[in-house]
Order: sequence, then structure tokens, then C-alpha cells
Amino acid sequence: MAEAGVGSPTAVSQNICDGSPSGVLGDWDTSKGTEQHTVIKISQPEANTGEEPYMCGKCVFRTAYKSALSQHMKTHTGDKPYMCGECGYKTARKSTLSRHMRIHTGEKTYKCDQCDYSAAWKCSLNQHLAKHTGDKPYMCGECGYRTVQKSHLSDHMRTHTGEKPYKCDQCDYSAAHKSTLNQHLATHTGEKPYKCDQCDYSAAKNSNLHKHLAKHTGDKPYMCGECGYRTTQKSTLSRHMRTHTGEKPYKCDQCDYSAVQMYTLKQHIAKHTGDKPYMCEECGYRTAQKSDLFQHMKTHTGDKPYKCDQCDYSASRKYSLDRHLAKHTGDKPYMCASMKSFCSETVRKYYVQGYCQMMK
Repeated sequence: MAEAGVGSPTAVSQNICDGSPSGVLGDWDTSKGTEQHTVIKISQPEANTGEEPYMCGKCVFRTAYKSALSQHMKTHTGDKPYMCGECGYKTARKSTLSRHMRIHTGEKTYKCDQCDYSAAWKCSLNQHLAKHTGDKPYMCGECGYRTVQKSHLSDHMRTHTGEKPYKCDQCDYSAAHKSTLNQHLATHTGEKPYKCDQCDYSAAKNSNLHKHLAKHTGDKPYMCGECGYRTTQKSTLSRHMRTHTGEKPYKCDQCDYSAVQMYTLKQHIAKHTGDKPYMCEECGYRTAQKSDLFQHMKTHTGDKPYKCDQCDYSASRKYSLDRHLAKHTGDKPYMCASMKSFCSETVRKYYVQGYCQMMK
């Protein structure tokens, strides 16, 4: 290799094996019988230039600091030496554990200078500030999606590329996002770090906790413009809208059946396979769906979490509460092809299934 002149720009290939920067060469000295890695410093980025010479050989991560690369590599090795004493959460970085602890302490150090909002994490504050400024400088060239955070754009791009770099070390599951993998891992460990501050409920997923909290607050901000259906989750509203559009994206590969929702398709597939892996230990009842077993168990426990806000009636299933509420309101917003009206979508579906069977 030609010797680099002092002060001249030099292009050096990335040392993939150890993540060394493009301005560092590695030579192996074996003259003493042992392998010794001699690092020759060719150039180093000046401070605040924005240059990120340290690159991970396993993914696209780059950084300006070697220490940051060392921390990042733990995401691939699975090494998580830092653990939360409150809930057992483990992480590769001490700083990440410090941020996590704010979930338990309630500390919110990042303050908005335009209102009284405060946040536990800087990224949350940045997202909030966008509501004031409307600034979303990072845009996806595929679909026009815009965001406040560069990292959010990187995450979003995986919806187009299909990349799933986060692998479960206990099964063949992989995920596009680390948070999704962490939620999946809870299915192996049984860990439920998300705690309700109003009762003893805990969840493996933050989204499940938010859905649960709606039972306490009654808040359902997402509403269907067609029938007035309201829900706590935007994704739930999106699924509900298919009942109006007729869209059935989930297809059976053994017949021409298609479904609005994935869990409905799974229920159908069980008719082909006969597989019912979920069993009640009380009475031997078996089902293809974990959610069905959960509902069934209420017949043994007497749990009736769905409460009427107009009388003392309670029910083990939501559709039972919907039917009851219709006695108070007289409201029957759900209609089928035979022009009958029903108090809930679930009741309408049951009627349609029975009606269709009679017509066969």
C-alpha cells in the first residue's frame, strides 16, 4: 500500500471484523509467536463535524465514538448486564437502565418551554414539541411518511424493506423493531413489566396496558364515522372499518375463505387442522384461541369486568354488556343484509352466521 502523505485525504476500507473506523488500519504482528493487533492511526474526525467513522459489521449502525459502538455490539451478542430491581428488565447499557427507571420513579426531567408538558425521555419531548412547531424534517421517499426523529424514519423504512434484524434466541421469531422483540420475549419469560397504577393488573405489552387503562378512564378517542363505534386504539378502529368496506385481507391457503382479522382466520384454520392447543384445567374445555380460553375461564372464576354505568349489571363478555345497554338506550346501530338491526357487532355476526346456515 502506498504511504499516505501527511495532511493528504486517504480513503481506507472499513475494518468490518472489529468495527474500526475507516481512518484506522490494523496489522497483525506474529513475530513473537502471539497475535498482537497493532492499530495505526491514519486520521481522526474532528469534533462536531458530524462524521461517524465507527461502523457495525452486522447492521447499518454508525457512530462517532468507539465506546458507543462497543455498547451497540451488545445488541447483537445478547449481553445485558444491567437489570432493573423493580421489574427484572435487562439492558445492555447503563444509561438505558437509568432511563427505564423513570417508569418506576415517575421522574420527568425534560420540560417543554411552551407549555407545562414534561417527559421522562428527550425523544418524547421532541415528539411533543412537533405539536407546537409542526416540524417533521425526516421524510420517507417511498410513501411520504414524515417524522420528527431520524431513528423513527429508519424504523419506518423496515415496513418497505421487510428487514427484521432483531432475532429471538429461543425460537425463530424475528422483528423489525427492538421493542417488538422485547414484547415477544415476554411470552417466553412471562415477564409483565407494565403495571396499572389503579389496580393489580400487569401486562407484557405497553399497548395492552393502555387498553386496560381505558376501563378505568372510559377514554375512547378513536371513532368510526360510519356507525359511531369508539375505541381506545387506532389500530382497532382500522380493523373495525373493514366491517364497512368489506375488505378481507387474511386468506386461507387451504380453501377460498378470507377474513377481516387475523385471529378470525386462525379460528377458521383450526377447522382444517382440528388443532385446539388451549385447554381449561377445570373442565377440559379446549379451544384454538387463547382469548377464547381466557373468556371461558370467567365461567369458573365468576369474573365480570364489564360494568354498566347506568345500573349494577356486570358481564363477563363485552357483547353481553352491549346487549344489556341496548335495554337502556334502545340503540341498535348494527344492521345485516336481511335489514335486521342489532345492538352490537358481535351479536350481528352471530345472527348472520346462524341465518346463513339456515339458508344453506
